[in-house]
Amino acid sequence: MEQDAAIEAFAALAQSSRMKIYRLLVRQGHDGLQVGEISRRLEIVPSTLSGHMAILRRAGLVTAKRQQREIHYSADLAVMNDLVGFMLADCCNGQVENCSEILTLLEPGTG
Repeated sequence: MEQDAAIEAFAALAQSSRMKIYRLLVRQGHDGLQVGEISRRLEIVPSTLSGHMAILRRAGLVTAKRQQREIHYSADLAVMNDLVGFMLADCCNGQVENCSEILTLLEPGTG
């Protein structure tokens, strides 16, 4: 991942509602949610939600596909993997043993 893309992703997530939206979509996995359901669960009015989704989508953090009359959003987990990889690429100057706390967060059942 390029630095500019990482900055855009972090900027998109640096707002409370967008962070809540993204975390909700991550919990849903590849299935994602319809925009109306996101609005209902997070109590965000559709017009405001639309702006947040546009920012998340522009940053590449979510994907959208139309299903009949609704838009269905999913977190693009590959982009988050790239973002985490970008941040950890030079972790501990190559001494992985110094990053053990970070690595345990990545183990199943610990996050």
